[in-house]
Amino acid sequence: MARTLIIIGAGLIILGLAWPLVQKAGLGRLPGDISVERGNFSFHFPVTTMIMVSVALTESIPFLVETPGMTVTPLSPLSSPPEPVS
Repeated sequence: MARTLIIIGAGLIILGLAWPLVQKAGLGRLPGDISVERGNFSFHFPVTTMIMVSVALTESIPFLVETPGMTVTPLSPLSSPPEPVS
């Protein structure tokens, strides 16, 4: 449990340090992100950015995490489903 919290904390620190670079890349201001600014009020809801980050994490986490007895095969639209492992 402690190791998991340390890893999450380190990830948040890295993300915080990298945030200026992420903003320069345009992530957070993509078409489809909702941004409302009126007077002294501003609201930003990055819908498209969240979808892109979700897809990237969903596709990359199985390659980074080892699960015993699990075979990771990348999916492509032209491939058939993998055979079950016995």
